[in-house]
Amino acid sequence: MSDIVQKLWGYCHTLRHDGVGYTEYVEQLTYLLFLKMANERAIELPRGCDWPALRDEIGTEVLDSYVDMLRKLGKQPGILGDIFAEAQSRFTKPTSLKRLINLIDEVEWTALNVDVKAAAYEGLLEKAASEGKKGAGQLFTPRVLIQTIVHCVQPDPRAARDFTICDPACGTGGFLVSAYEWLIGQSAGGAMDRTVAKRVKASTYFGQDIGATPRRLALMNLHLHGIEPHITHGDTIYDPPTSDRFTIILTNPPFGTKGAGQAPTREDFTIETSNKQLNFLQHVLTTLKPGGRAAVVLPDNCLFADKAGEVMKIVTEECDLHTVLRLPRGTFTPYCQGVKANVVFFTKGAPSETTWIYDARTNVPGITKKDRPLTPKHFAEFERCYGVDPNGRFGPKHGKPRRESDSPVGDKGWLDGDRWRRFSINEVKARDFKLDGFKWLKDDSLDDADDLPEPAELVTDAVTELEGAIGDLNAVLALLDNGNGVERAK
Repeated sequence: MSDIVQKLWGYCHTLRHDGVGYTEYVEQLTYLLFLKMANERAIELPRGCDWPALRDEIGTEVLDSYVDMLRKLGKQPGILGDIFAEAQSRFTKPTSLKRLINLIDEVEWTALNVDVKAAAYEGLLEKAASEGKKGAGQLFTPRVLIQTIVHCVQPDPRAARDFTICDPACGTGGFLVSAYEWLIGQSAGGAMDRTVAKRVKASTYFGQDIGATPRRLALMNLHLHGIEPHITHGDTIYDPPTSDRFTIILTNPPFGTKGAGQAPTREDFTIETSNKQLNFLQHVLTTLKPGGRAAVVLPDNCLFADKAGEVMKIVTEECDLHTVLRLPRGTFTPYCQGVKANVVFFTKGAPSETTWIYDARTNVPGITKKDRPLTPKHFAEFERCYGVDPNGRFGPKHGKPRRESDSPVGDKGWLDGDRWRRFSINEVKARDFKLDGFKWLKDDSLDDADDLPEPAELVTDAVTELEGAIGDLNAVLALLDNGNGVERAK
């Protein structure tokens, strides 16, 4: 895939001379990839709007045909119309378009064992980010992590007629695609009762994204899997909420503070905060059905920031917050290299009694793009410790409780050593529901001057500690203003 991305990127440079920008190029690429892959999978498209019709055009007619094709597809009812809504050609020279068509036609995209359009899209954005291009650097969830989350949560829509799966920050649809692929693996290649199969494909997969292009990619990805998804375009935490409720929610809310600054005015949000990720967490609490399961990726600051304890307190009161996975450093390389993050798993309906934390970070070499990429090995032991029950009640064997010994102490191997710990709700309460405070492994790298983390990581850690301290000081100040402050005023 990297070779293909390199080739596509090289052509992107060429198109710059024709006035096609990086973002526009990626958008056009997704249209063409969809048409090619739809042809490979024998998905029926309107007459004259398929890949062979475009590929076989010659001369200047190829540009006119492409423009006409986008217009016709955008007027189709249903998902095709959503995918190609307001789609326009950005090519000015037919030779440029024809060259890209020929380049795409050389590859059998559906034979590649990757999420092709997402990989190409992310690869090109990564290239753009490395060159400092405006608009690049969006955060994407690594496929390895998505697959681990899906394996643990087991989103099986065969369980009930009203079973639904949602990602309220779906991006290119990675969680939804992976959830469907997991189902196919569980059902002997997709063998299901006809009525069940129809329901699963038409009424199960939901999502929303604030970006028009990622939403378009999500629609394409799921449609190419034979699914009719319900993906809306909008701001999940600032738009008025709908009445939809979901059985499973899998999501990685966007990191950072862009677009934040004021608290949403939503009656269903108990805690008023401008923290985007904490508001996403409150949104998940609202939209998760009783008995439903959720897995949410959260940066470290959501476990210690101002208001974090208040939101987590509500989570533990309304849900069984049974598992937290502390992710390796650099998990989101190259988009957010310094970000440290976690995955919280919970089931709605009963209060928390015990929270298990798996530390996949301490004494684990940081993730890099080339030398130390994220692999299934990073999460293999966690998946075993998580156990066979999606609600976190059992260990590796049905009926057997989770045990700390499921993560045995080893001989300094990077995945060995007491990484799985149990904490009672009273212990969580004693730390004001701020889960970042549970750290029991000694970080050996801090004792070795030759093995210190990268400067950027050290700075990030320092900022994190300072933010936590500021939050605590603000809480003390608030107490003084409400109590002793009154006495001082007298």
